Formats: sequence, structure tokens, C-alpha cells
Amino acid sequence: MSEGHRRSGPAGAWHAPLAPLPPDVARTLHDRGARQVNLYRALSSSPEVVRAWLGFIWSLRDDLVATPRLLRELMILRTAVRHASAYEWHHHRLMATELGEEKLAAVTGWREAGVFDEGERTVLALADAICDGEVPGSLAREVERRFGSRGLVELAVTAGAYVMVPRVLSALGVEIESGEAS
Repeated sequence: MSEGHRRSGPAGAWHAPLAPLPPDVARTLHDRGARQVNLYRALSSSPEVVRAWLGFIWSLRDDLVATPRLLRELMILRTAVRHASAYEWHHHRLMATELGEEKLAAVTGWREAGVFDEGERTVLALADAICDGEVPGSLAREVERRFGSRGLVELAVTAGAYVMVPRVLSALGVEIESGEAS
């Protein structure tokens, strides 16, 4: 993530209380090796919300079959850049190391970077369009041509959900876990 993106809120920023994880959520996060526990602890003030979030968001990352996980991680990283979400960038960069340092470094200026193939460029364009709030029909058709109808749905919903994530992180003042900041 380029300089200028904030690591945490301004001095004196409000932060949601970090509640104890419900036992079933704690078990799921432990079993999956999750490191982003501050987000789940902030959401745990409402056990119903944290359970719904866990099921939905992790399913988007782990259970989809028409699009590769790394391609979805690339989209998630782009939404993190677009929303200046240090928390989202930090955790998803760790999940996307297989993209390689050159591509990770180029996410911010992807349009000028020559490191992405056409499929990756199409997905990055979709992430940007969803962040902007309007997807041109020509782009939706291109995504569908490359990835099929199922792939279009997977990618659109993933990008849409990960536009929501930094907004929730910001609203709750969630900071990167102690000892995790890079």
C-alpha cells in the first residue's frame, strides 16, 4: 500500500470495544488460523452479526469455485487501496503473497503497471467500478466473457462485500492487531 495510507485513526480516534469472541466463533477462527481477530472482537458485541459476517465473508474467500482465490484476493487488495484500509491491506496482503512482490507493489497503480495479465486487469477494473458505484455494461460483459456468469457473480459479490469491509472497519475504529503492523 502506498505511503499516505493510514495505519490507524487520528489521535484520539474512537474505537469500538473489543468484546470476547463467542466460543463457536473463536473455535472457527482458531481452526482457520485467522490473524484478524480485532475485527471479529469488534463485531462480537453482536454475536449474530459476527456469526453472519464470518459465514458470508469466509465463504466468499474460501468456497467459491468459478474464480481462483488469488484473483479474488487481488480484488480485495484493490478495494483496500481504494478505501485506504490499512487493516484490510495488511491481512489480505499476507493471504496473497503468491501473487509476488511485483504485483503486490503494483496494485495501487495497476493501470500503468505492466505486470498484470488481461484477466487480472479485467478484475481490477471491476473492483474499481464497484468502488465507484457503477459498473458499465461493457465491463460486466467482459467479466462474464472471461469468467462466465458464475464468475461474474462471484467477482461482483466479492468486490461489493469488500467495499463494505473498510467502511465497517472505519466505523468501528478497528486497528491492526498489536505486534502485527508492518
